[in-house]
Amino acid sequence: MRWIVRVGVVLAVLVVLGLGLGAMVPAERVAQAVSAQFEAMTGRKMQLQGDVSPRLWPSLGISTGPVSIANADWAESDQPLFEAQGLSIDVNFGALFGGEVKILGLSADRPEINLERNVDGQANWDFAAGTGGGAGSVPAPATGFTLDEGTITGGAIRFADRQSGREIALDDVDATLAIPDFAGPFTLAASGLSSGQPVALELSGGVFSAFALGRVVPVTAEMTAGGSKVSFDGRGGYAPLAAEGVLRADLSDLPALGALTGSALSRPRPGLGSDKLQVTGTLTLDGTGAAFLRGAEIIADQNQLKGDLDLLPGEARPLLKGTLAAGPIVIGTGPEGEMGQGKAGGMQAEGWPKGEIDVSALSALDAEVALSAPSLNLGLLKLGQTRALVTVERARAVIDIREMQAYEGQISGDFVVNGRGGLSVGGRLTLAGLKTQPLLTDLAGWDRLVSTADVELEFLGVGNSIDAIMKSLEGKGAVELGEGELRGLDIGAILRALDLGFVGEDRKTDFDGLAGTFSIAGGVLTNTDLKIVSPDVTASGTGELGLGERTLNYRLRPTALAAEDGTGGVMVPLLITGPWADPKFRLDLESIAREKMEAEAKAVAARLEEEAKAAEAAAKAELERRLREELGVEVAPEASAGDAVKDAATQALEDQAVKALEEILKGE
Repeated sequence: MRWIVRVGVVLAVLVVLGLGLGAMVPAERVAQAVSAQFEAMTGRKMQLQGDVSPRLWPSLGISTGPVSIANADWAESDQPLFEAQGLSIDVNFGALFGGEVKILGLSADRPEINLERNVDGQANWDFAAGTGGGAGSVPAPATGFTLDEGTITGGAIRFADRQSGREIALDDVDATLAIPDFAGPFTLAASGLSSGQPVALELSGGVFSAFALGRVVPVTAEMTAGGSKVSFDGRGGYAPLAAEGVLRADLSDLPALGALTGSALSRPRPGLGSDKLQVTGTLTLDGTGAAFLRGAEIIADQNQLKGDLDLLPGEARPLLKGTLAAGPIVIGTGPEGEMGQGKAGGMQAEGWPKGEIDVSALSALDAEVALSAPSLNLGLLKLGQTRALVTVERARAVIDIREMQAYEGQISGDFVVNGRGGLSVGGRLTLAGLKTQPLLTDLAGWDRLVSTADVELEFLGVGNSIDAIMKSLEGKGAVELGEGELRGLDIGAILRALDLGFVGEDRKTDFDGLAGTFSIAGGVLTNTDLKIVSPDVTASGTGELGLGERTLNYRLRPTALAAEDGTGGVMVPLLITGPWADPKFRLDLESIAREKMEAEAKAVAARLEEEAKAAEAAAKAELERRLREELGVEVAPEASAGDAVKDAATQALEDQAVKALEEILKGE
């Protein structure tokens, strides 16, 4: 505001110069003199092209041709700070000679204003650095003046903020500023286009002389951008930016508001403000760049949240901190069938949604917000009492679940949405005591599993759509079910009759428990250790569940009519294959025949081996008998028959040799 005051006062002085010089010297010399005086007063060069024409009627004033004011030396833009096709200034001659500056009219034709702030916070509209405060400097704002009407028509405003990296552009700007009393109230009305969307500002304040110095004065303001409207009623000043008052914001058109502020904002999803987004509360700006909203009430579609929020400045992004308590929250999932639900959703859906997920809002600010709600309906999931801490750092959001009631059980753990260089989602979740039938009905439109589940799950998916994420999933986990039933097929009856006719809505398989572990790679869940125990059927299972492609390839090995010790019974593998929307069940009788043939072959081999051993034993016994009876050779239990005969022959030879030696010695 100071630069507006200074330029206004300088231009009023230029009227006197223009009138005085215009009567005595050519217009070119007048333009040079006016430019020189402006540069001496502001430190910036002013260039006037064309005639500087004095005007005595109907009011005292001057008109100029094209005019421009030089930019700051350090500015990156090569455009002037201000340029217009022409200026027109009218003053009250009598008041001017009485020592009072009363500007009756100040208008600029098609001006272009190029504002810039560098990374150090220096603004190119600050003339103080160029004036030196010495002789010829801009008169202090305390110099009284009035402005009946200052107008801009067909203007353009560009603001490049090098600190935040944002750029703001306004076109077709029309504005009117009125300061009827330098020490009294003032009004500003402006309108224009931002990215083709209409924007407007209505501002009124008290004690302009204090406001021009940056001091806090009573202020009311209302700004509209497209379908969004923000109003403030309280007290405020701009150097530094400080305010305290009531804020009312209707943010129904976030894209238009984002274009106005140089941010890329998208329309929120249903439940997050797609149709209605309002914020009210007491706003305080403390002059350090921090904003505090107390008694905040946020309405996002049908959802209401209350609490306190703090927006603190940061090196790269602002930090939002706060505590919010909500009523029942309902967040929609978009068009019917999206996320696997609706008429074409659930198990019947042909595939996952391929629409791009926009998480660009995560990069707008960091956050630490505690949230509580009595219920949370996410469309796919319906949750009860929920308490969570949401943190966002460099476009990575972590939802730390402190309490979450769900389907008569509890969920704990954390869920991560990472928007750094693309999108990834992951988490570590523990589900305890959840009822499977309502859970799977909401999640996949499948109501055939009735039990209570405990689940441990770790997962990570990468991609910019649900389809890409599901096809890239990696992770692991374990599941354990209590007593329950599997509806749609009677496994025991199928085994007893070897007939798949026992598949249907009126069939079911009761079980006492189910447990298994799994791993996930490339969007495919693999299980190798499933165990099912029921009153008349036990089963093991192994196979794959295509989470990305929505397919099944699973082999269940149930055994029916087993003995009390678990042995015996009828076992026929059951194959479950095909898409989720139309799975196929088939008894693997070929494997039964193959396994039976393999078992019979093993039995024959064992029988032949036993018969060979029996024949060998019988032959050995007969040989031992004959050696004993005919040759008098006894076969020791641990010796073979051959060894016994060899030992007997050796002994006989030794006996004969001894006898012959004795006869020789006796001389016989």
